[in-house]
Amino acid sequence: MALAVHRGRFTVDDRAAQLYPLLPVEVPAGTDALTVRLDFDRTDGVLDLGCFGPTGFRGWSGGARETFTVAAGWATPGYLPGPLEPGTWHVCLGLHRVPADGLPYEVVVDAVPATPPEPPVAPPVPARPPQRALPAEPGLRWLAGDLHSHTVHSDGALTVDELACRAAAAGLDFLAVTDHNTVSHHPELPAAARRAGVALLAGQEVTRDTGHANAFGDIGWIDFRAPADDWLAETERRGGLLSVNHPLASDYAWRQPMTRRPRFAEVWHWTWLDRRWGGPLAWWLAWDPALVPLGGSDFHSPAQGRPLGGPTTWVQCGDDGDGGAHVLAGIAAGRVAISAGRDAPVLLRVGDELVAVDADGTYLVDPDGARRVVLGDRRSFPARPGPHRLETPDNAVVALTA
Repeated sequence: MALAVHRGRFTVDDRAAQLYPLLPVEVPAGTDALTVRLDFDRTDGVLDLGCFGPTGFRGWSGGARETFTVAAGWATPGYLPGPLEPGTWHVCLGLHRVPADGLPYEVVVDAVPATPPEPPVAPPVPARPPQRALPAEPGLRWLAGDLHSHTVHSDGALTVDELACRAAAAGLDFLAVTDHNTVSHHPELPAAARRAGVALLAGQEVTRDTGHANAFGDIGWIDFRAPADDWLAETERRGGLLSVNHPLASDYAWRQPMTRRPRFAEVWHWTWLDRRWGGPLAWWLAWDPALVPLGGSDFHSPAQGRPLGGPTTWVQCGDDGDGGAHVLAGIAAGRVAISAGRDAPVLLRVGDELVAVDADGTYLVDPDGARRVVLGDRRSFPARPGPHRLETPDNAVVALTA
């Protein structure tokens, strides 16, 4: 049964006036499930898709889907299952790209039977490579991870289980699952983490066309439509950590105005294709030299050819915590290093020393730009405050530490 049909043409004036228009749908009591279908010409523009119920957020799939279903016991990935409250619901569209002559669209909302799909088959758990032995402070250890990844709950190709198993096969100890503008993946993380033997950190990539930020922690949904200052304030109020993502990455570089800057940023992202290029380091120093740098692969699909853990973020942690709480505590304390990969050269801050591991023949570069040659597979240097890095003789960065 059709509950609503919305047709029209979005114009450039519409996009200028309201980036996220809401289309109302009256849902009667006793409705089992809703299916929403969006139709437009993808060769002409880009419309994002999401949904709000009478009591708030019910899901987001951005440009990854043109249809979704929400029911009491299940929902399309990206959306939250639960009872369908009677009242006014809204289909939320994002006017991401609208051509000069406008973009015709149609949205159809149907009441449908609540027939769940077949659950996905869990993949086999792979063998894990042995952990890397690295020097650490007493009572702490360095864990290898990746702080940026996606699943079928947004625009990724893998289920949460498949992603967790891939992280285990890569020898990672933790992985942040940061689907775009949704938290529908969070309930699946604990079971997948136990099965694969990898700490899965709850996260969400708060996504606008003028910048993305990762909100880490099981803190509930952050409203991407609000100003970025609100992202930071609300994330911190709920006990999470907010990190600016890929600040120099093509058309989704960071252009969000903020009156107070986050302490964390994804300085090393896969788009740093030539690490002789000093842009990310220059941005770091201009933004805040005291920033805690993070790394993320932004993994979406094996077909991209980019592995999880490229780059690898190392966090010096205490005892294991539920849901990766120990990892978030280490990040909050600034006990972080970044390397090109799990087995690549790494530069670690251990007490009053900087320790370069498997970095023979590189340069240790201090905050003033002075260089010292690293000789041997493990070399210690007196530590100074501030950013340090390892570089090859041709000035390619291979490791960072705050």
